[in-house]
Amino acid sequence: MKVTFLGAAHEVTGSCTLVEAGGAFFLVDCGMEQGSNRFENAPMPVAPSEIAFVLLTHAHIDHSGLLPLLYKNGFRGPVYATESTASLCEIMLRDSAHIQENEAEWKNRKARRAGRPEQEALYTMADAEGVLSKFRPCPYGDVIRVSECAAVRFTDIGHLLGSAAVELWLEENGVRKKIVFSGDVGNLNQPILKDPQRVDEADYLVIESTYGTRLHGENPDYVGELSKVLQQTFDRGGTVVIPSFAVGRTQEMLYFFREIKERHLVRGHDGFSVYVDSPLANEATGIFMQCPTQALDDEARALVERGVNPLWFDGLKMSLSKEDSQTINFDRSPKVILSASGMCDAGRVRHHLKHNLWHRENTILFVGYQAEGTLGRSLVDGAKRVTIFDEEIAVNAEIRVLAGVSGHADRNGLLNWVHGIAPHPAQVFVNHGDDESCTAFAGTLSEEGYEAMAPYSGTVYDLAAGKFLEVTQGVERVPEAETQPVRDPRAAAALSALQDAVRRLSAAAQDAGGRPNKELRRMAEQVRELLDEWNADRF
Repeated sequence: MKVTFLGAAHEVTGSCTLVEAGGAFFLVDCGMEQGSNRFENAPMPVAPSEIAFVLLTHAHIDHSGLLPLLYKNGFRGPVYATESTASLCEIMLRDSAHIQENEAEWKNRKARRAGRPEQEALYTMADAEGVLSKFRPCPYGDVIRVSECAAVRFTDIGHLLGSAAVELWLEENGVRKKIVFSGDVGNLNQPILKDPQRVDEADYLVIESTYGTRLHGENPDYVGELSKVLQQTFDRGGTVVIPSFAVGRTQEMLYFFREIKERHLVRGHDGFSVYVDSPLANEATGIFMQCPTQALDDEARALVERGVNPLWFDGLKMSLSKEDSQTINFDRSPKVILSASGMCDAGRVRHHLKHNLWHRENTILFVGYQAEGTLGRSLVDGAKRVTIFDEEIAVNAEIRVLAGVSGHADRNGLLNWVHGIAPHPAQVFVNHGDDESCTAFAGTLSEEGYEAMAPYSGTVYDLAAGKFLEVTQGVERVPEAETQPVRDPRAAAALSALQDAVRRLSAAAQDAGGRPNKELRRMAEQVRELLDEWNADRF
């Protein structure tokens, strides 16, 4: 009866833990690493085909994103998750597979032109579809027998629609132990979602520590603070760009915007538009709108019972196609652009940043955690210039952070949740936090009388005997050598020629009034075809 820590060990993303009981191996989460990763992960000690099943805490890609790869490499067991997690993974894993395929094709087009070998996509849509067929939706609160030696219960943890702490009972050779995996513990008083539910008892606990060294402070007035940002930006003729996680955070923002509109909190700009420019966010919003009312907190449920859609309002515009996305920045009226990804490391938001960062009247508003190594973190940390799509962009826009908005409990929230487990677990394992947070939060728990430590990847613990079988030290990754592009004077001349041609085209379009409609349509079609070809490598 063993647990082996693999992913999210002294790191915030890539959650993955291997459990062995009764001769069977299974995983709790199988997530993708995002942003920079400081430490090497130990290889999984068994083949994916030997994994009997997976228990999934929630749908975020840093917890679910490598499930298609697991399937690609031979896994064929069931994936147990809550009903809403299963629904969200239907769209999120397909979206991730689409990104993997597109990135591979983009790299391979460049490789073919350079005569280099092509690369295989990390996984494909067929792999995503394959693992999705293995999902087994489970209700909250029921104890479910998942094997001869294991039973599981999912308890609402308030982090994301469908998120859960995993209570796991294991049996082997007459020994029975309970280990609890917190997943990501939710923040208190979030819109839409209930507060985290308590777990009564555990022999062992695996607890996250994303905000293990930080406090969110007093409950902020999210709606009031957001209204101030909108008012100030719109008054100076600007646009508010919000890099937002497509699933969870975007829906919270829509909840706030509905209230701002309803209460007329932005004066002189009542008709402002809110663009949601993320196909994934739009699909996720549909799932949130259709979720069972018992999954909602009291305030959101009361709105639904009154016939009010908590996530809909006049001026909300869903951007679906690439063409829809491209036209947003031609709208010169005061507006909000909600676009993924939340850390600016991929997706359509990078295009909006490229268009809006260099305008002083605009605001870039961050509403979530920014991991080290991401473009979002660079902007929050005060970068004056950034590179987007190989182009250097001046950061002239106002960079703001909406304080306190987090789907994660802070240090006190984590402690309060741990305190609900009585008596103390025999051992607490701290993971899912950066090196400082993991280490510090384990120290905080130790000071309160808990046996606590933050395992590095590869650490193995015997649950039956109550002892470590292997304690590893973190192996830091060797960063790839950074190369600076050579400045080619011919590139500057080519860019100047392109910009001149665009100015001439714009002037021709301005003077086109009176020309035959047939000519205008033909010219418009030629321009569209040119732009589609130009953007083929960008989206």
